Amino acid sequence: MTNSDTILLGDVGGTNARFAILKGGTIGPIEYIGVAGCPDISEAIRRYFDGLPESGSVKQAVLGLAGAVENGRCEITNCGWIVDVPTLQNTFGFHQVRLFNDFEALAWSLPHLRAADLFPIGGGASISRAPMLLVGPGTGFGASCLLTRNGRPVVVASEAGHSMLPGSSRREDEIIELLRNRFGHVSIERAVSGPGLVNIYEALAAVDGAAIPKRDGASITQAALNGSCSFSRSALDLFCAMLGTVSGNLALTFCARGGVYIAGGIVPRFPEYLARSEFRARFDAGGRYHAYLHDIPINVILRPDATFLGLKALTVGATAGDRDAP
Repeated sequence: MTNSDTILLGDVGGTNARFAILKGGTIGPIEYIGVAGCPDISEAIRRYFDGLPESGSVKQAVLGLAGAVENGRCEITNCGWIVDVPTLQNTFGFHQVRLFNDFEALAWSLPHLRAADLFPIGGGASISRAPMLLVGPGTGFGASCLLTRNGRPVVVASEAGHSMLPGSSRREDEIIELLRNRFGHVSIERAVSGPGLVNIYEALAAVDGAAIPKRDGASITQAALNGSCSFSRSALDLFCAMLGTVSGNLALTFCARGGVYIAGGIVPRFPEYLARSEFRARFDAGGRYHAYLHDIPINVILRPDATFLGLKALTVGATAGDRDAP
């Protein structure tokens, strides 16, 4: 791929598919298309191309997808779309299609983010070339890590969101037990995600035997932030605390002394609230590794197009050592 190519970039999650064109090294406007309104990714791309005069010149695609990518194929975990390279090539005449896990793609943006793109939440200075951990609750829960090996960047994708959710108190154990009765396996994203916030809210009410109004994740967050619902506030507090525990565990797993970065569709809406919550204390609560975790800097990514910076970096071969924004 060269800077003269016209390339489709896509960030596809369980709720929205976002598309933009990369041409001449510049990322064009990003368009959102609701996943629920399309039967598959081909229809979403068609709708995007319908409003794009230059769609006929697009012969390459680089897509970040919210699911595990294997052998040029991905099933979007929280919507069921199947994305595979041959279908996209046959449908749109693409010469080349590259598929990546969405948090793998987003991790490539980390070296290119500036201070204005970030909201810091404690910690010391990052260690150069140490692993950089990326986590993010949205429709699901994503996690990846940017490493440097032999002077070159390497991103490790993961499906950590589907690993088991830990409990850190008797109340959390009670909530997890309720979720276990409902789901069987209680993964991280059953609590630390948009739908997970709803699960926490409903489980808290069940534990306390309280009647509560039906709410979705956005309305729970709004009611918590404006103080109009005590159960919403308790649910968001617990969400922040659990995110701290999960992030701390993953930081130890990857020895993420290069810093921890929080993305996704939820936390960037309330970084100040997260900073005041139990999040950081729970992150630091690593027993004998408290001091180790306490020194790790944490930042919330505020830049909404960060994934597209990562996709561009993958497309043009930008390196993690290049600190200039693409």
